[in-house]
Amino acid sequence: MKPRFLTKSRFIKANDCPRKIFYEDHPNEYENKTLDNPFLRALSDGGFQVGALARVYHPGGLEFDSSDHRKAAALTGEHLKKDNVTIYEAPFAFENFFVRVDVLVKSGNNVELIEVKAKSYDRHSDEFFDKRLLKKGAYKLTERWKKYLYDVAFQTLVCRKAFPEYTFTPFMMFADKNATASVDGLNQRFLLLEENGRLKVKVAPGTDPTAVGDKLLCKVNVSDVVDKIINGMDLGEKSRAQLGLPSFEDVAKLWADSYQRDERLEADHGSHCKTCEFRTHSENGKQNGFDECWKEKVGDKINEPFVFDVWNFRKSESLIGQGKFLMSQIEETDIEPESDEKPGLSVSERQWLQVKVFKAGEQKPQVSLDALKAEMATWKYPLHFIDFETATVAIPFNKGRSPYEQIAFQFSHHVVHQDGRVEHAGQYINDRRGAFPNFEFIRALKSELQKDNGTIFRYAHHENTVLCQIFNQLKASAEPDKETLMAWIRTVTTSTESTGEDWAGARAMVDLWAHVKRFYYHPFMKGSNSLKQVLPAILKESVYLQEKYALPAYGASNGIKSLNYKDWTWLKRNPKGEIIDPYKQLPKIFDGVDMSQLDFTLMRGDELADGGAASTAYAKMQFTEMNFIERTALKDALLKYCELDTLAMVMLYEHWMEITGKLKAQRVA
Repeated sequence: MKPRFLTKSRFIKANDCPRKIFYEDHPNEYENKTLDNPFLRALSDGGFQVGALARVYHPGGLEFDSSDHRKAAALTGEHLKKDNVTIYEAPFAFENFFVRVDVLVKSGNNVELIEVKAKSYDRHSDEFFDKRLLKKGAYKLTERWKKYLYDVAFQTLVCRKAFPEYTFTPFMMFADKNATASVDGLNQRFLLLEENGRLKVKVAPGTDPTAVGDKLLCKVNVSDVVDKIINGMDLGEKSRAQLGLPSFEDVAKLWADSYQRDERLEADHGSHCKTCEFRTHSENGKQNGFDECWKEKVGDKINEPFVFDVWNFRKSESLIGQGKFLMSQIEETDIEPESDEKPGLSVSERQWLQVKVFKAGEQKPQVSLDALKAEMATWKYPLHFIDFETATVAIPFNKGRSPYEQIAFQFSHHVVHQDGRVEHAGQYINDRRGAFPNFEFIRALKSELQKDNGTIFRYAHHENTVLCQIFNQLKASAEPDKETLMAWIRTVTTSTESTGEDWAGARAMVDLWAHVKRFYYHPFMKGSNSLKQVLPAILKESVYLQEKYALPAYGASNGIKSLNYKDWTWLKRNPKGEIIDPYKQLPKIFDGVDMSQLDFTLMRGDELADGGAASTAYAKMQFTEMNFIERTALKDALLKYCELDTLAMVMLYEHWMEITGKLKAQRVA
């Protein structure tokens, strides 16, 4: 039988759930909803660029590749005979384990195994072990770091097994949260490209340790942590052996043997299954791995919602342990709903409402009408609806900036006037490569919103958090108008812990997300309060929205003003008469573009349907080489996407006006 190797990526996947390595290895049979394009994944997390910078810090390394894992590993063995050697992506094999070490540095008999992660690390505050248990002399890995440390522990195990004659010391290299760039344009030294279907980083000529300035990556010795993992001492007050569990190595062997035989391992049923990438509803005939796993527990009730589908429910793991898997099995005593003496629903009341509505088969929205009316009575016209698109990059654009510092590259702004008139009033986007846009962004936003004292709306915490982060960036800057901009930010935000000051702006943004949670629930939202889930629900419910947006009036000369759409109809139906989610109607990125004119067509035909995709599109504009046509197409797609976000907020407001009886004759002129 041809050998099949348990690689480190499969090992980490199995740590999520052992069954996943079978599903992932059969992509033609099982649908996987995760981002499966490695280039987009590299853009979104900055991993390739951080890896390239790590190599700059360890120059002169060898790199070799072979499709035959054992031959590649044999090459590593030959080079390890040298007294001193550095190897990039060093391959190691032992039995049917196979890993590649990001950076390997050998000096004499000592070998540094360096795993590079595009993740921020704060030397002063980050802890690998649970602080509470540490005081008791027990070691339990925190969930934040467990996946990464198990990764490097598996690599260390394989290396030590393959070459016991050497001393392997594991390190992890992270983006240093406390570091700042000492040179401009550092990020632009590492551009991503595809070559023969493979990812590569194009490193600018002259990029050496001197050219990149002060170090932005920190190397952390994790040998003590790794030894505890390998020895089974990382689970808390009892070891793996005391708990009757197989050792770390034995678990890895079990998974490797199962993978070699192409077998399904036992599924790890639990609340973590809520976000399983194999929980899909494929339209191409592929199987649903989630359903296959859970049919073992719930049989033909697989299409019912589960206990972990209850919004913000922390007891689902406990209920699963009691044999309660489905929402229909939840009793009121499992939730114990209790008022918090505030208008609308408390968290527990909303949780029980979701369960109760499902059990009763209700299809209509549940509204805390009086509380919603009272809240809406405090709003002042004209109403402003804003949404930001942001990105965090591992390697900063500019001198003085830190890894993963917030970049605000886009906003959209809708206005609703007292007579019900809606307009897309403004927008901003930065598409200049290597520019730090935040101060230009805040000036443009201030210009949009300072014309009156109308209520400003956001959806969730993000916009408030970003403005407070820009406040801190301004404070540390030499911008000539920083005091004016900081003073304005104070008026429209509520301070966060990071600002070091306390304030609640007289015109602080109103959070529609918070009001959805307290005042409005629709069964079609399926327990989610995301705007992407709320919008289809209200369109399904609202006669007013159905009539208004079924007309091609959005962006029409005598209709609703739009900066990016023309004669657009948002309310469309499929052949079954069902309303099509507006986010699924967004134009293809390259509609109307001659594909032969594109230099780099990675996102060809894709849609921008969420903030993660928008951030990835922005990263693509920044970190890949493309021509003017593709750059323009991506910019236009970003503008259309962000405009829909603020329009969705407007539609929510209009629906609430409808159900509270406050809606006047608001028809398109």
